[in-house]
Amino acid sequence: MGTTDDKQHLKVLGSGLLGLILTIGIARFCYTTLLPVMQSEAGLSDLAGGYLATINYIGYMCGAVLAATVGNLKTKDRLYRAGLITAVITTLGMAFTDNIWLWGVLRFFSGLSSASGMLISAGLIMNWLLRHGHRPELGIHYAGAGLGIIVSGLAAELMLGHLDWHDQWLAVGIIGSLIAIPAWRWLPRPDTSHQTKAGVPLQDNPPSRRWLFLLGIMYFCAGYAYVISATFLVAIVEAQPGLQGEGQIVWIFVGLSATPAVILWDRFARQQGELNALLLAFLIQIVGIILPVVSDNLWVALLSAMLYGGSFIGIVSLVLAMAGRFYPTKPAKLMGKLTLLYGIAQIGAPAIAGIIADRGGSYADSLYIAAAISVLGAGMILILKGIQAQEVALKSA
Repeated sequence: MGTTDDKQHLKVLGSGLLGLILTIGIARFCYTTLLPVMQSEAGLSDLAGGYLATINYIGYMCGAVLAATVGNLKTKDRLYRAGLITAVITTLGMAFTDNIWLWGVLRFFSGLSSASGMLISAGLIMNWLLRHGHRPELGIHYAGAGLGIIVSGLAAELMLGHLDWHDQWLAVGIIGSLIAIPAWRWLPRPDTSHQTKAGVPLQDNPPSRRWLFLLGIMYFCAGYAYVISATFLVAIVEAQPGLQGEGQIVWIFVGLSATPAVILWDRFARQQGELNALLLAFLIQIVGIILPVVSDNLWVALLSAMLYGGSFIGIVSLVLAMAGRFYPTKPAKLMGKLTLLYGIAQIGAPAIAGIIADRGGSYADSLYIAAAISVLGAGMILILKGIQAQEVALKSA
C-alpha cells in the first residue's frame, strides 16, 4: 500500500477522531463537566439539569433519524459538515444567555450535531475504509470520544476557579472552532459508486430480523446504562463528602480509559468474536456503574471511571462497526436505527434521574437501575450467542 494512500488513510481516521472530539467531547460532554458550576453560579437545579440533558438526547435522536433515513452519501457528507458548524455555534451560544429556554434550544441542536459525529461520519468513514481495502473497524475513529472526554475534563479542571461559567463555555467553544478546521478538511468527499477501488462490488449481508431485534434490545439497555453515568458522574462524585473537588479528575479518567480501549476491543473481537467482546464489555460496565455507590474512596471512584469509560465506548464501537459491515453500501442506515434505540433510552433516563434526585433521592438510586438494565443487556447477548450457535450448526449439518 503506497505512502500516499497511507497518509490519506490516517487523515480520514483523523477527521473522524477530531470530529468526535468536537461533536461529542465538547458539544456534548462539556455539559457534564460544567454542570456543577452552572448549578452553583447560574442557579441551575437538579431537575432543570436533568431536563436539559434529556433535550440534548432528543436532538441526538433526531440526528439518528436523519442518519437512518438519508441514504445518499453526498447528503450525509453535507449533514456531517453542517454538524461541525452547529457544534461550534451551540457551544459558544451557551456563554451568551442564562435563559433556560434558550439553553434548551442550544442543547437540542448540540445533540443533533453529536449524531453527525457519532453516526454520519462513522458511516462515511466505514464506507471509505471498505472501498479502499482497509480493515473495516472503527476503534481509532471512536477513540475521539475518549479524547473528547479528556479535553472536556481537562478544560473544566484548568478553568475552575479562574473563569466563571460564561467564560468557561466561551473558552471550550473557541477550542472547538479550531478543531473543526481539520475535521472538515481531512474527510474527502464521498465516492457514490458501489464498488471498491479494486473493482469488487460492495454487497450487503444483513442478519435475520430476530437477530437484529435482540441486538436492538441489547443496545437499548446499553444506552440507558451509559447515559446515567455520562450525564451525572461528575455531580455524583462531587456530592460525596469524601470526593468533593475530585469530579473533574474522575471524568478525565473516563476519557483516559476510553481512548485506548476502543482499539483494544477491536483486537479482542478479532480474536474471540464480537459477541464475546460485547458480553465482557457489559460485565465490566456493570461493575463500573456500581462502584461509586459502594464507596466514597477516590481510588474506587477512579477505578469505576476507568471500567465505565473502557466498556461503554467499546460497546458503541463494536455494535456500530458490526452494523456497518452488515450494510457496507449504506452503513449509517443501520447505525442510525440502532442508535434510535440507544437514544430512546437516553431521553428518559436523565429526566428520571433528575426527578429522583429532586424529590429527595440521590443519583445513586439511578445507578442501581442502570446496573440492573445492564444485566438485562448481557442476557440479550447470551441469547444472541445461542442463536448464532444454532445457525452455525444448521449450516454445517
